[in-house]
Amino acid sequence: MKTEKAIATLRAIRGFKRKPVEPMRLANILEAGRRAPSSMNLQRWAFVVVREPDRLAALAGVGDYADHLAKAPVAIAFITPDSQTDWERESIAFDLGQCVQSMLLAAWEMGIGGCHAAVYDEPAARRILGLPEGMRCDYLISLGYPKTPVATDRARDKVDRHPLADLRHDETWSG
Repeated sequence: MKTEKAIATLRAIRGFKRKPVEPMRLANILEAGRRAPSSMNLQRWAFVVVREPDRLAALAGVGDYADHLAKAPVAIAFITPDSQTDWERESIAFDLGQCVQSMLLAAWEMGIGGCHAAVYDEPAARRILGLPEGMRCDYLISLGYPKTPVATDRARDKVDRHPLADLRHDETWSG
């Protein structure tokens, strides 16, 4: 699948088949995250791969919209340093956005769906994941084969998105 098609057809998948994600495919997804752009190439991230059903169910409770984690065969927790300046926190959040998107696109290209989740209860995530002092988890993704077939042959034109003409401004806001 070409990048343009992957971007155009990517959807958030929250329902998964009871089929594990093969180790090699999971490794390729993690590699896509490892290679994501990073501010000053600091790469301030690590990944915890979670497959154990009870741990996935517990992680589903760390965010208001994280239920899909309990239904997934695998989740990836994004781990970052805890003590940061405002600039570092903003930079890390931006870097993690690129890392998450790279992983989701790599997965989608292989027929694997996923969805991101924000952590609302960071102390609970820290406890569930057994993180050392000084590390934290603010974001997770679920991954798995879509339970319901998804059309990857057409763009998400029917999905509620603002038209580009309403978003684009050239040179200045009033363009």
